[in-house]
Amino acid sequence: MVSFMRLRSLTLVFICCVIGVLSWVFTPPAVALTQIKLFDISYHECPPELAKGTVTSSGSRAAKCFIVTGKAQNDTNKTVYDADIFGRIYDVNGDSVMQNRTRLGSIAEIPSGISDFDLRISVPANQPTPLQLKQFKAAGFSGQVRR
Repeated sequence: MVSFMRLRSLTLVFICCVIGVLSWVFTPPAVALTQIKLFDISYHECPPELAKGTVTSSGSRAAKCFIVTGKAQNDTNKTVYDADIFGRIYDVNGDSVMQNRTRLGSIAEIPSGISDFDLRISVPANQPTPLQLKQFKAAGFSGQVRR
């Protein structure tokens, strides 16, 4: 009886070791989150064809349309995909124009090196300009994410 239990325990340990080794050998490469530095951030009003009929996300208030532009620095040797842009935007009085929201948009692809990006935003029409753009950064993936 004792030898049967011991044999069974050894068999389970062996099976677990084999599964552990196989899962390590056959694991697909991880798609890591890559931090992207954003700099030279500025903005300008949207051209009339983009700004026509702009409303806030609630859909009931008039809004101003702006294009935020800047440069993205990808220090890796790989293209970064689906990078979320984070930042804070304030009006001239220091009031947030994006309440409770720091994710502002995304960049589909950022090649290795420095590249330009742009992002369209809508700001409530009653918030005074000039806008203050702060703490901009991005984070994306080293491989395409399935949708």
